[in-house]
This record gives sequence, structure tokens and C-alpha cells, in this order.
Amino acid sequence: MPNSSPAPSANTSTILELGRRGEELAAAFLMQAGFQIVAANFTIPVGRNRNDAVVNVEIDLVTYEGPTLCFVEVKTRASDWFAAPSANVDLRKQRQIIRAAHAYRRMFDLTKTPYRYDVVSIVLPTAEEGPRGLRIELLRNFWSEEKFRKRRWPERYCD
Repeated sequence: MPNSSPAPSANTSTILELGRRGEELAAAFLMQAGFQIVAANFTIPVGRNRNDAVVNVEIDLVTYEGPTLCFVEVKTRASDWFAAPSANVDLRKQRQIIRAAHAYRRMFDLTKTPYRYDVVSIVLPTAEEGPRGLRIELLRNFWSEEKFRKRRWPERYCD
């Protein structure tokens, strides 16, 4: 019986290749900047969605910068004409990475280790620009968990 799943389109494979290339560039950039890479493409289940399907989250790079554990999201674009690559690290993605990072820290008993969330933004050069047009930017502490913490309301609202 033939396989009924659709073949990946050329566009999908191009996007995946772009992402893989960006992650390689980001890892090399971070190592050159003194980071120690401990994991790449770390995937972990973090819960279930409304349809009861398992939700897996991938952390692109897990690194150390000195004593600080860094969870790094890599965003690569062929152009930043429309928006910077880091603009795609939205609240949903941040929340997912936080959940995965908590699981990672529990799994490896790193709950007392200082940590942060970084983004590496990469814009690949055009053919005319050549390799000198490559732009890589490290955005340290791009977000924190503070905005995701549940707020406590006072016992009384008014007198």
C-alpha cells in the first residue's frame, strides 16, 4: 500500500535547511564568544494540548557562559526586510521554552544554577553581499519568567 502522507514540499525543506544552517552558525558564533555548548536541539515533552496530543518543545542550544546556564533560541532569516528574526520569538514560544527549560533543569538537577534565556538572530547575506554580509546578533536575557508568573491579588479589593 502506498504511503498516503504528503511529501514535504521544496519550500518546507528549504526552510528546514535555513534553520539548520542558522543553528550551525549560531553554535560556532557562541563557541567563538566563549560559550560552552552542552546540548543542541534538545527536545522534551512538556504537556498536552487541547486535543490531548503530546506537546514536544525543542530548545535550539543549551550553553554555559561561565557559571550561567543559557537556553538559546536561534532565529534565521534570508532577509530582515519585513522584521528582525528575533520578532518571531513570541510569547507562546517563550512560554514553551520556559516549560522545557524547567524540565531540563529538573532532569539534570540544575535547579539552583543561574540561568537565562537568549536569542541569536541571524540574517544570511545575499549573493551580492557575499560572506561579509552575514549578520549575527546575540540578545542576552531576551526575556525573563517574570511576565509569566501568576499574580497574587490582595485579599480585599476595597474597604
